[in-house]
This record gives sequence, structure tokens and C-alpha cells, in this order.
Amino acid sequence: MINKNSEKQRAKEAKRLAKEKARREAWFAREKALEEAQRVAKAKRAEKRAAEEPEQLAKEQAKRKAWFAREQAIEEAQEARKAREGENRARE
Repeated sequence: MINKNSEKQRAKEAKRLAKEKARREAWFAREKALEEAQRVAKAKRAEKRAAEEPEQLAKEQAKRKAWFAREQAIEEAQEARKAREGENRARE
């Protein structure tokens, strides 16, 4: 009877350990899958960013060029206005 009970206990313990091992392995597999998905997503984001970077740089350069052109036009208009005002004053 003692042997039978200890055999049952050992079988129960072995079953519990097997369940725990399976649960742990499933958890590790889920974690590994999540990490892989994150790695793939990160690689895709980096690839997309690298593909968009030249276009973004060109847009920024065009924006700067337009800004400088506007500033130059404003400056030229101010100089022309000052010159006209100077001529008008000279006539008076």
C-alpha cells in the first residue's frame, strides 16, 4: 500500500512537472514570436524611413530654397521702396 501511494505521488508529481514544462515552453515560444514580430516591424520601419529619406531631404531643400527666395524678394522690394521714397523726397 505504501508503494502504491508513493507510485501515485511520483506519477502525480511527474505529470505536474510535465505540465509546468509545457506551460514554460509555450510562454517562451510566445515571447520568441513576439520578439521576432517586433524585429521584423523594426526592420520594415527602418527600410521605409531609408526609402523616404531622399524625398524628405529634397522637400526640405526646396522649402529652404523657397524661403530664401521669398526673403530675397522682400529685401529687394524694401530696397526698391526706399529708392522710390528717396526719389520722391528729392523731387519735393
